[in-house]
Amino acid sequence: MKWYQILQRNTGLSPYVWVVFYILPFYFVFSSTSMYQTIVGGIMIVGFFICYVLSFISRGWLVYVWTTMQLIISVTMTLWFGYVYFAIFLAFFIGNIKHRVGFYTLYSLHLMTTLATINFGLLERNPVIISQLPFVLVSLIAVILLPVTTYHRNKSDQLEGQLQHANKRISELVKMEERQRIARDLHDTLGQKLSLIGLKSDLAGKLVHRQPSRAMAEMADVSQTARSALKEVRKLVTEMRGVRLEEEVHRIRQILLAAGISFELEGDPRLGETSLLNENVVTMCLKEAVTNVVRHSEATACKVRIEQSPTEVEVEVHDNGRGIELGVDDYRGHGLQGMRERLEFVNGRLDIRSEEGTSITFTVPNILQGQKTISSS
Repeated sequence: MKWYQILQRNTGLSPYVWVVFYILPFYFVFSSTSMYQTIVGGIMIVGFFICYVLSFISRGWLVYVWTTMQLIISVTMTLWFGYVYFAIFLAFFIGNIKHRVGFYTLYSLHLMTTLATINFGLLERNPVIISQLPFVLVSLIAVILLPVTTYHRNKSDQLEGQLQHANKRISELVKMEERQRIARDLHDTLGQKLSLIGLKSDLAGKLVHRQPSRAMAEMADVSQTARSALKEVRKLVTEMRGVRLEEEVHRIRQILLAAGISFELEGDPRLGETSLLNENVVTMCLKEAVTNVVRHSEATACKVRIEQSPTEVEVEVHDNGRGIELGVDDYRGHGLQGMRERLEFVNGRLDIRSEEGTSITFTVPNILQGQKTISSS
C-alpha cells in the first residue's frame, strides 16, 4: 500500500448521496437581501461541490488542497450566511481519510475552526445561528463524533479484511503443507520399497531357471518387503484424522429422521479396541449403507446393530424397504463395490441379505491382520 493512497476505496456511504443536501445552502443564500451576497454565495456553493467531488477522486497531496478549499468555504459560509452545515460534509469526508497523520491534522483543524466560527456567530448574535441553535449543536456533535467513528469503522473493516485474507492464506498453506507431507511420507514409505521389489522381482525372474534356490530367496525378500510396505502404508493412513463411528451414528440419526425414516440403534457405537483405520472403514461403510436406505429402499424404519467382540466388530444395517435384487453383479450397484474394496483392505467382510427388506452386514477385525494374511499365502 502506497503512502499517498489515503482514502478507502469503499467508504460505505457513497459521497454523492450528500449532493441531495445541497438544496439547503441555496435557501440561506437566496434569503439574503444583497444581490452581491447572493452571487458570491452561489459561487461558493458550486465551488464547495466541485472541491468535494475532486477531493474524493484525487490522490496524494491534491486531496489536502481540495479539503483545505472546502474548509475555507465552510468557514466563510458560516460567518457570512450562518450556514454551519457544510461542516457535516467535511466531517464525513475527513473520517474517510486513511492516512493517520492526515486524518488527525484535518480533524483537529476542522474542529477548531468549527468551534471558533460558531462561537463568533453567537458573540455577534447572528440571527440565523441563534434561531437554529439546536441544529447547530447537532452539527457540532457530528463534527466531533462523525470523523472519529467513520475513521475507526474503516480501520476495523480494513483489519477484518486483512484478517480474512490472512486466515484464507493460512488455510491454503496448511492444505499445501498437508499435501506435501502426505506426498513426502508416501514417497519415503513406498518409493524405496517399490523400487526394491521391482529390482528383486526382475532378478528372481532371471534366476528362476539357473539358480532356483536363489530365486526363491529373492522372492522371499520381495514378500517381506511387501509386508513391510503394507504395514507402513496402513500406519500412515491410520494417523490421518477420520470420523468416529459415534459421530457418524449421530449424523445418520438426523438424516433418517429428516427423511421420515424411524431410527433404532442397538449396541454401543464407542469402539474401544478397534484401530482408527478400521473404525474409519466401518464409518464410511455405515454412511454408504444409510445413504442407500434413504435413496433407494423406500423404507419407513431402519435399524443399526453394533456388536463388538475381543477380535472383531460387526455392524448391521437393516431396513424394511423393498429390498434389492441380488445376483452375479450384486456388488456393482449402490456403492457396494466401494464398500467391499474398503473392507478387503482391512481384511473385513461384507454380507448382504434381502429378506423383509435389506440387511447389510460388515465386519472388521480389531487388529490389522495383513501380515498374517500375506504370510499364510
